[in-house]
Amino acid sequence: MRRCLTKRVKMTWHLLFFFPFLIQTAVITWDEFYFHHKRGLPRWERIGHPVDTLSVVICFGFVLFFAYSKPLLWVFCALGVLSCLLVTKDEFVHKEHCNGQEQWLHALLFLNHPLVLISMGWMWMQQETYQSFMLVQLCSASLFCLYQTIYWNVVWKEKK
Repeated sequence: MRRCLTKRVKMTWHLLFFFPFLIQTAVITWDEFYFHHKRGLPRWERIGHPVDTLSVVICFGFVLFFAYSKPLLWVFCALGVLSCLLVTKDEFVHKEHCNGQEQWLHALLFLNHPLVLISMGWMWMQQETYQSFMLVQLCSASLFCLYQTIYWNVVWKEKK
């Protein structure tokens, strides 16, 4: 009985590490396909948003292509801190172009971003267990980065 309960608690604990990814996906989808398409993006954001996504792609790539070790954990932490700083860089532009609802959504993204990175790091420490999930995340983030770059810088035309 106790072993079964312990296993259930452990499984529940593991599931908690997936929630930041779900939250990130939902919020960034809402931000991109509702707010960004509604207002359009100035040049700085058209460049900056793919850079933000690329910083996450780099973190995913790092944990997928390097085996976990304590020295490499410090490298991952540095990449994560850089990514956290990068995603806030557009706030000087956002204050001029976004309404309160979109800024609140950005605040959710800023709060959740370190949780995604912590979850990513934890999954990396589990070695092979979450490799497939991380590969799907890497592919999804890479495609989203490609979409942001192409749509906002090639396809989209500013209304005159």
